[in-house]
Amino acid sequence: MLRYAADRKTLVYMLITTVLLVYQWSLNYFVPWLVFLSCVMGVTVSVIAHNHNHLGVFRSKNLNRLMDYWLTLFYGFPAFGWIPTHNMNHHKENNRARDYTVTWRFTESNNLLTLLTYPTISGFYQQKPIRDYLRLQWSTNRGRFWFYISQYILLGLFVAAALVIDWRKALLLIVLPQQVALFSVLIFNYVQHVHCDEESDINHSRNIVGWGLNALLLNNGFHTIHHMKPGLHWSETPKAHAELVAPRIDPSLNERSFWWFIIRAYVLSLVIPSLKTQSMRVRRLAATT
Repeated sequence: MLRYAADRKTLVYMLITTVLLVYQWSLNYFVPWLVFLSCVMGVTVSVIAHNHNHLGVFRSKNLNRLMDYWLTLFYGFPAFGWIPTHNMNHHKENNRARDYTVTWRFTESNNLLTLLTYPTISGFYQQKPIRDYLRLQWSTNRGRFWFYISQYILLGLFVAAALVIDWRKALLLIVLPQQVALFSVLIFNYVQHVHCDEESDINHSRNIVGWGLNALLLNNGFHTIHHMKPGLHWSETPKAHAELVAPRIDPSLNERSFWWFIIRAYVLSLVIPSLKTQSMRVRRLAATT
């Protein structure tokens, strides 16, 4: 049924996320640490949505469609949205000027302000390729168009019904984790590409290679190999990274810890400027002039 046995972990994560919502909704009070855990699981859902988009969890087309619906409810956006914004655009342009998720759209600076505003800016610009893609499906594949529209409808009905039943629970247990999922996945994209060299065949992405984040987020830290081999299953990326990326990539683009990078680059750098990241693309452009 599963393409890869490793996706048992994917299903366990989705079940935990679902059970957390059902259990908390049944309570007459809020448990802060459970709400926090729901937000953490929201982050894992964003990664699962990304992985499933590249390589469906199941061998069955129908089961993968059901998975799309399941992910849509907890991701907070229709699962198909990855196709035009990520598969068709980001993987092709890879942080170049025509990438709708480009990290240097308005500035080459990399600081706390650009980090925190990036998800909103990137999310806004990603709506155009989604609209264009839906228009294309309307013209070429009406059945697929309605499948995608049904994801919007299901998500809207799910959130609306929850708000009507209990708006406080809906906001805290559904909308908040969804927003954390949407925000976090764009933060990851920013960190993985900011100040890298989009024209390099190897130095175009930053990797988080430590065990902790990758154990929780299904090896999402191995980003360079993902761009090199987008169809490679997440369970196989550490080995491929070690063989194909690690010997060639600039060592500064392999970070052991996501959180240490965040603290160093966006907090400590405020008082120790030498800790700021340096733009590889600016360095390349300066060397050619």
